[in-house]
Amino acid sequence: MTGESTPRRRGPGRPRQDEAEEGPGTQERIRLAAREVFAERGYDKTSVRGIAKVAGVDPALVHHYFGSKDDLFAAAIEMSMEPALVVPAVIGEGPDGIGERLARYFLGVWENPVTRAPLLAVIRSALTHEAAAKVLRGLVLRRVLERVAADLDVPDPTFRAELAASHMVGIAILRYVLRVEPLASADPEDIVALVAPTLQRYLTEE
Repeated sequence: MTGESTPRRRGPGRPRQDEAEEGPGTQERIRLAAREVFAERGYDKTSVRGIAKVAGVDPALVHHYFGSKDDLFAAAIEMSMEPALVVPAVIGEGPDGIGERLARYFLGVWENPVTRAPLLAVIRSALTHEAAAKVLRGLVLRRVLERVAADLDVPDPTFRAELAASHMVGIAILRYVLRVEPLASADPEDIVALVAPTLQRYLTEE
């Protein structure tokens, strides 16, 4: 006997014991790596193995923490949107001014280069890949706008959320993807001032 413990065998898809013990810091590193790789390569050209390489972990560990490539894509994009934080911030002060708060939040996410890159990837990928489109629907519509509209207790919250989403996603495509002027170089505050009343009407008026 040498006193050294015998390494545990791992089942299919399970990380090594030493990898599993790395904890939440490892998950965050994988998510950051995924956001970086998806932003650089897009959905179609990104692989779990490539993300694992950037994160410095075994691919089995990526599957262990996040499941499929689609689930990892959603987790990476959610880092940019932060729905758990933004929904209370948008609705916390009641219906007055909600259109302005929502417009400022949405543009703020897109104006930040760190969060803009993965969102560009999801917008571009959503046009050709159903998995990316599902992520976009889930985050922008259901995780943010529908929750905002439902909390306001107005008729047809889903329809209202879809109208608000169409407005904001349309701006994102024209300003950040197609870079159509003068919208592409307009001051964000000017956009907020013009868009906020429309979002307010979508979400609050009878």
